[in-house]
Amino acid sequence: MSEKEVDQVRLGLVQVYTGDGKGKTTAVLGLALRAAGSGLHTYVGQFLKSRHYGGLEGVRRLAPYVTVEQYGLAGWVHVGGVTPEQRVAAQAGLTKVRQALLSGEYDLVVADEINIALDFGVLTEQEVIDLVDVKPPQVELVLTGRRAAASIIERADLVTEMQEVRHPYRRGIPARAGIEF
Repeated sequence: MSEKEVDQVRLGLVQVYTGDGKGKTTAVLGLALRAAGSGLHTYVGQFLKSRHYGGLEGVRRLAPYVTVEQYGLAGWVHVGGVTPEQRVAAQAGLTKVRQALLSGEYDLVVADEINIALDFGVLTEQEVIDLVDVKPPQVELVLTGRRAAASIIERADLVTEMQEVRHPYRRGIPARAGIEF
């Protein structure tokens, strides 16, 4: 690998995966798989999530290259009905993501569902902006979740919007293990 190629690998950008379509978390788990295949280390912090699912279990098998932690509590977060316990869990998660970002241990750090945590009012816009702003230059940072704030999109180097065109749920087909979760 040339020196220029090494420098490009070490250049960490900010990515945002947003939109109402399916596949944002699946995309970042695929990115973690790709990073592991290149010998890079990934930290995935999942806001608002607490249940186990196939993708999570699959990517955990990539240890020690991939570390995944969830910061959600049982039950749903509702706009206008955020509990103090949900805020505490999200703050603890934000602290862990920031520590991972600054630790020097990870090449890729994912804040999964952080955009929706912001949208629901579990985190503040300034807290998420501050996370983006402290990113070391060599670390890739990915923020996922529906309804990404304009201020976050403005700071991103890459933005992908997942758009639902058709979904089997609309035809009464429930989520399937190994496919949707």
